[in-house]
Amino acid sequence: MKACFMGLGYIGLPTAIIAAKHGVDVVGVDINAKVVEVTNQGKLHIIEPGMEEMLQEVLAAGKFKAYTTPQESDAYFMVVPTPFKGDHEPDTSYVEAATRAVLPLLKEGDLYVIESTSPIGTTEMMAEIIFTERPELKDKIYIAYCPERVLPGNVIYELVHNDRVLGGLTPESTDKAIEFYSQFVQGKLHKTNSRTAEMCKLTENSSRDVQIAFANELSLICDKAGINVWELIELANKHPRVNILQPGCGVGGHCIAVDPYFITADYPEESKIIATAREINNYKSDWCAEKVKSTMLEFELKHGRKPIVAMMGLAFKPNIDDLRESPSKNIVGKVMLICNNADILIVEPNVSEHKQFKLTNYKEAYDRADIVVMLTAHNEFKTLPWDENKVILDFCGIYKR
Repeated sequence: MKACFMGLGYIGLPTAIIAAKHGVDVVGVDINAKVVEVTNQGKLHIIEPGMEEMLQEVLAAGKFKAYTTPQESDAYFMVVPTPFKGDHEPDTSYVEAATRAVLPLLKEGDLYVIESTSPIGTTEMMAEIIFTERPELKDKIYIAYCPERVLPGNVIYELVHNDRVLGGLTPESTDKAIEFYSQFVQGKLHKTNSRTAEMCKLTENSSRDVQIAFANELSLICDKAGINVWELIELANKHPRVNILQPGCGVGGHCIAVDPYFITADYPEESKIIATAREINNYKSDWCAEKVKSTMLEFELKHGRKPIVAMMGLAFKPNIDDLRESPSKNIVGKVMLICNNADILIVEPNVSEHKQFKLTNYKEAYDRADIVVMLTAHNEFKTLPWDENKVILDFCGIYKR
């Protein structure tokens, strides 16, 4: 079976490489010509440990090649972004564009799968587009939804070992999708229908968003009450049935910070807890920015000069280069906007350069700073000692103080 993966981003590229590693002839497609170029050179345009070596291996074996346009295959996978537009309305235009790109290539017996996180009913909507444009394919191809559930930084293991949920428009479509994924997934493959599979992905990330919101709300309460939230959570978690997550400066990434809106947009009256959790997690980054601002003002009043401030981290989670929906990046932008005359050093060790921010080495920034703002718990930052002579705002639990 030859497979065509539409989208070579944080999920599409690793999945394509893993499939190729397990013997599938794979075509990878991305509209970004630079991504295609560097991929075919055996260079990874994302950070994922061990993946670049695997890319070079499947390229050398002739099992994988990247293109800017889709190639005729037996299975087509939509692994493109699904952002939101306007007032957090889901935008499925990328999925539709990728679907329309493969439409001319579809033939009887082919498998079409959406992996992109999508609103409920997206798979049925894409099927309608396919059969409207290619009515002769009605009941002749297999259509399914199979969301990813991997952790960036551990993708090689999780793509193979995690359970997957597969939902076809028909039982036959589900079985066809399972036939493909069973080539490289060792986790259990769970059968359902497409709408349930779509909702399952949204539910998983909304659940995590709600749990993080509880931790973030605790951090706000503890700050006001003069309680160490890290110690509090550690003690509360000694209860055998309590497992509170760690607070941070908000929630980012293209999953947890986005997926809940796919539910609240379509079911506003029924999704009260989910909507409130989104509000809390969005507010936490605003609160952090204000905390930095007030700390800078206090320093200036005390010392008679503006402080040097190190903003440590732009990625939405530790040890990756992904800045999508990052609360850390949002906080840095707000601090720079409201304190435009201050000396602000911006640090992100996993990114070599940034279009908006001038980056500084993490050790240099820490040494020079009067105020250190820990935003992302990168491993590099954990090597920095606590310095009593600095004002340290630890929003991500580097020091647990």
